[in-house]
This record gives sequence, structure tokens and C-alpha cells, in this order.
Amino acid sequence: MPYYIYKIIPGETATARSLEFTGEHDSYREAKNEVKALRTAQPKDAGLVYKIIFAENQPEAEQRLLEHREKPILKEWEI
Repeated sequence: MPYYIYKIIPGETATARSLEFTGEHDSYREAKNEVKALRTAQPKDAGLVYKIIFAENQPEAEQRLLEHREKPILKEWEI
């Protein structure tokens, strides 16, 4: 299964964001290096997020990135 790289463009709300496919790699190391380069090349105030996702295919990767996840519950010793 390949590693997909996406640029997440924020919308007006957290659920109204859009994805832009930027690349695909067979190894995690290659994907990580590309994402590092993309993050350092963008201006600090751009507000863009780059993510790596491991999935069977591109539609599954997009579905995983757009699904709503609950925030983890912090225990009192983790605060």
C-alpha cells in the first residue's frame, strides 16, 4: 500500500476543508522527506497543512482525511 501526500486547505469551518493531492510514494521515508520539503517551502502564515496517509487507494485516503475524529480524552495526569 502506498503513502499518499495531501495538502489540506482550511475552509470557513473545520468540516469545510478541501484536499489537494500532491504525491504518492512506496516508502514512508520518501513521503516524509517530501512533506518536510513542502512544509519548509511554504510561508509561515499560509495556514496550509500537509499530511501523509497510508491507504489502499486514493479515494480511501481522502475519506480517512475528511472523516470527523473525536478529540482524545485527557486523563488528569496528562494535563
